[in-house]
Amino acid sequence: MFKEAETRQDPEYTFTVSARSKKPEVPIFLFLRRQFGQLPLERIESIFGFVQQSTLYGGRIFRQRELSDRDVAQLNSAGIGVRLAVSNHFVTREDYEENQEFLARYHYKPNSVIVTNDDLARWIAEDFPDYRIDASVIKNVDTTKKLDKVLETYHEVVLPMTANEDFKFLESIEAKDRITLFANAGCAFTCPSKTCYASVSKINKGDEDAAFLCSSSLKEREQLGMIDFDLKPLVDMGFSSFKLLRAAPGRMTGF
Repeated sequence: MFKEAETRQDPEYTFTVSARSKKPEVPIFLFLRRQFGQLPLERIESIFGFVQQSTLYGGRIFRQRELSDRDVAQLNSAGIGVRLAVSNHFVTREDYEENQEFLARYHYKPNSVIVTNDDLARWIAEDFPDYRIDASVIKNVDTTKKLDKVLETYHEVVLPMTANEDFKFLESIEAKDRITLFANAGCAFTCPSKTCYASVSKINKGDEDAAFLCSSSLKEREQLGMIDFDLKPLVDMGFSSFKLLRAAPGRMTGF
């Protein structure tokens, strides 16, 4: 269905990093220096965060814009893409049509979209071919069979945090250049059900009866807080794209 996405030029590895909770008035490069100062700019392939309100968002509840128009322009001028997390579970054709202007506004390279709903991925691919379309971690692609199926529809796939420890699965992957792994992990690493994702999708669609759900209140589980993965064995294995979260202050997770 898709033509191959352009090959990244970095010979080693790059990161997509989080702008979650960034205030729009804070300049993006000041934010990056403060929050990700250990990363050379050339290693930052993309930034993900809210650019404007949309019912297509998933993963995190939309509270305010995080990336300003100036941020987007400066990032793109530096060759850094903006990733739109349009990972809502529940997307109808009507929802998609209502968000055409939003999607068109950022439809140029090197920007990309992160998607959970397969219908939405196909619609975007047809109407907005310059987007790279990534399968969200929410799809929980943790087997070869699942991965082969998802790669038929998406350019790239973000694997769940637990995949970092499944070396047998990782070594079996042939298209390692189409995979993003996590560089660090929060509460989702040990979460058995991830009930929050579906509830957030409903909230972002404006469902007045929707409430935020978390499996912590449903089942006791080990909480490790934020952890960092050793990237060397993953890079040695051939992986070159990593997702880097920010630790949420005072909480057991990142964003």
